[in-house]
Amino acid sequence: MNYSTENPDGLPAETIEKVLEKRRRDAIRDEELKIDKIFNRLQSDMRRTAQPFPDLSIPEVCRMHWNLLCRIAEDIVLAPQRRKFVIDDNNKQVITFLFYYFNNSPLAEKVFPERRYKLAKPLLLHGDKGVGKTFLMQLFSEYLRRTDNPNFFFNVSVTEMINYYTINNNLNRYTYNDRSGVKEDNTFDACRPSNVCLNDVGLQTQSFFGQNGKQLVTEFLHARYEIWTQWGRRGHLTTNLSVNDLNKEFPDKYGRTVDRFKSYNIITLSGSSRR
Repeated sequence: MNYSTENPDGLPAETIEKVLEKRRRDAIRDEELKIDKIFNRLQSDMRRTAQPFPDLSIPEVCRMHWNLLCRIAEDIVLAPQRRKFVIDDNNKQVITFLFYYFNNSPLAEKVFPERRYKLAKPLLLHGDKGVGKTFLMQLFSEYLRRTDNPNFFFNVSVTEMINYYTINNNLNRYTYNDRSGVKEDNTFDACRPSNVCLNDVGLQTQSFFGQNGKQLVTEFLHARYEIWTQWGRRGHLTTNLSVNDLNKEFPDKYGRTVDRFKSYNIITLSGSSRR
């Protein structure tokens, strides 16, 4: 702060120095109080953010949620097919990771320590046809919805997204969910993106409903990367293709799509078809 050194009253230099020093101390004190309030609000916001998630480091809490997940799998997600929820060597570690990951538990990063998965990154789940990729994302979507978990996401298909584009000529529902065109919400913060999972990426790459599916998926990938970096909302993917195949399937001359895939936790689900 630039304090005035004018002395119209002819005050002694010592008096002026004391006045200026008091002003300086008062300015420091006022700024400290302001910064302390900001830190307190920040800590309060962080505590509120953590509250919706169960503490899975408590064995009893972990066991209750695991049992609930298994119950939802058999009684809701698999019930129409009259199938049992099978956990075996091919999927156990992946399910365990997803269980911790979606509950925002640091334990997730210890399931595959060598792969350096991060809680903050979205998921790219790939594997052969029928191994259970889409089922697992349906299961966790249902579990998260019923537990009011902030990591809840909507499951959508590429065909569904292309159909929406055919009708609306935009991908807004699947990307920014921008409401700035709505009369009562014409603001700069009108974007309200949701967490989503786009299933079977790479299968619908030809013309669907007169639309270029490959181009629309590429636009989705770029938009969801920006949404993740700016809003922290995640766009998960499932695919039968390897990452190398995805890079070949969705190339661009600037190499942006290839770079986007580096922002995912890339998880392989092995085994034979469960259908």
